[in-house]
Amino acid sequence: MSKQNGSKKKNVFSTVWGWISRTFFGASKAAVPERELTDEEIRRADVEEIVSPLKQIVRGFFERKTAVVAMCVVIFMFLFVFIGPLFMPHYRDSYTEVLQKNVAPTHSMMKVPKELKKDVKTIDSFSTFSVGLSNAGKVYVWGFSKLGATGIDVADIPEEVKNANIKYVAAGVDHIIAIGDDGKIYGWGAKNLGQYDRSDAARGFESAILIPEELFENGVDVAHVKKLECGYQCTGILMDDGTLYLWGNLNACANLDRLIDFSEAGGKFRDFTFTLNYVIGIQENGNDIYTGSRDLFNLVRSGVAASTAEKLKTFLGTRKIASCTATASNVCYVLDDGSICFSGDFAPYALVEAPRLADGEIFTSIVSGGRHYTGLTNRGNVYSFGDNTLGQCKTPRTGKLSGTTRVFAGAFQNYAVDGNDDLTAKWGLRGYLFGTDGTGSDIFQRIVNGGRMTMTVGAIAVIISTIIGIIVGCLAGYFGGKVDMVLMRVTEIFAAIPFLPFAMILSAIMGRMPFSDNARIFIIMMILGVLSWTGLARLVRGQVLVARENEYVTAAKAMGVKESVIAFKHILPNVISVIIVTLTLDFAGCMLTESSLSYLGFGVPYPRPTWGNMLNGANNLTVMNNFWWQWVFTAIFLAITTICINIVGDTLRDVMDPKSKIDR
Repeated sequence: MSKQNGSKKKNVFSTVWGWISRTFFGASKAAVPERELTDEEIRRADVEEIVSPLKQIVRGFFERKTAVVAMCVVIFMFLFVFIGPLFMPHYRDSYTEVLQKNVAPTHSMMKVPKELKKDVKTIDSFSTFSVGLSNAGKVYVWGFSKLGATGIDVADIPEEVKNANIKYVAAGVDHIIAIGDDGKIYGWGAKNLGQYDRSDAARGFESAILIPEELFENGVDVAHVKKLECGYQCTGILMDDGTLYLWGNLNACANLDRLIDFSEAGGKFRDFTFTLNYVIGIQENGNDIYTGSRDLFNLVRSGVAASTAEKLKTFLGTRKIASCTATASNVCYVLDDGSICFSGDFAPYALVEAPRLADGEIFTSIVSGGRHYTGLTNRGNVYSFGDNTLGQCKTPRTGKLSGTTRVFAGAFQNYAVDGNDDLTAKWGLRGYLFGTDGTGSDIFQRIVNGGRMTMTVGAIAVIISTIIGIIVGCLAGYFGGKVDMVLMRVTEIFAAIPFLPFAMILSAIMGRMPFSDNARIFIIMMILGVLSWTGLARLVRGQVLVARENEYVTAAKAMGVKESVIAFKHILPNVISVIIVTLTLDFAGCMLTESSLSYLGFGVPYPRPTWGNMLNGANNLTVMNNFWWQWVFTAIFLAITTICINIVGDTLRDVMDPKSKIDR
């Protein structure tokens, strides 16, 4: 008995190896033995081998290299879109990041130039690029430095900056400001919104608050500069006497003019910082936050996710605010006793709590990125906390951070520097495999999750259309007569409906109704299924008309078997090959139809991704010319998947047809 089982296993392995050999190495290599044939093998070769239909289909399919490759691609795509999301725990459909819009495919966001790694004075970033300054006064820029469709590249450092000895440098969302050792202020990048310019273009922008003329012409006393910082499209310079100079785009920083008025009226500041839309000033006494808006950022909490907040003065008591730093939506205040507190809004996703320090341990410095903070304590420990959606809070092992004396934060990156000014560690966002879209979402992640939605819609629609088509076709073909006539007339009515326009009309009507997103997606599946069954119904009817004349049907009737049992249990299994082929081809068709509807704006609504609505940007000339990655990768995935599904379906149709000639 064991010998027979072993022989069967051996035959199975031999058969599988034969398919693989014929597929990838050619039939001749598998057919021509390297040894002399035995008498039994010669006798078997002289007669035609009789195999089961299923084995014949499988053998015929695997003998076609193109079909095998296409099947492997389809299987990979299914695994890619259904298993891939499991490795993206922080992904969410509604995620947007204004600081990461329209980033091309890149992994250079932490690629610090070699010359800077051994001589780091400061590193700063606000969006997709970073700027660094060496102790020798040289400026370096890395990351994605092109500014949208403007043609401006902030990595093109002006020659006068290269030749100057720079003392301070800071980066905004689309510009860089530097101060030389002679106090001269340099700026490059976008300038037409008041970032750094006093030209007619900047003057013509109503909301531009221009750099003060005395600074533009004469610069500042660099020996008394306390802080240089850039915001979204704004810049601030704080002097050690508390004077604060501010300029930029008032539309980007809503309270910029109020702090300028306060400063010009004699108001003094201890520190200041920019969020995405506001500038926060710590008054000279250290007890008050000035924003120019009542109660704005005036409620503080002890921890990032603290549920309760107190008024600032109540919370501070006798303590004072020593310094502040801000992300896009919240502010961290360092108090004079070494403790920290926060104000503003915190995203509830992937939130890493601020650490609870040991007794006697306090933060000596805290820096901020776009959505996170990184702090260094008096014991040399480094902590990153806040939003961790892009991995910016995943600090490396303690060994890599030993000896850290300073920390810097990019928009979504972190850098640790030792006492010798050497860059010792970096962590956070390196870049994007497929870039980002116009909302700052990772295109690769949306392709994975969008593919799952597209394939799910296509699969459910095919199941619905298959069920309807089988029932109608089987009943019409088996019963014939009036039943056939009525069902075929109904089929012709549905077939006469212009599919895509009708689906668009239904989708548009549905969009005006108070349905949830899930309900809309379900209705889209129903629309696709109900409108695409007619072809299968006709094929099944034709096959059943032929099959019902067979002798086994007559025998079943003579035995008194019910008509429905004969039609669906005896005849239907004999026409299953036609159904399988049609189902495969219709699956690709439903995927394309869903993508077409979503592309035209009548399918699955944003922000839930599908390959169709991700291609919506392809109908915009600006996107096509300047942000090609936003539609090219999605188009490639959709095209490859549907083409491979069609290849598999066509091959199945050929090998299931007994009249087809298969080369062996």
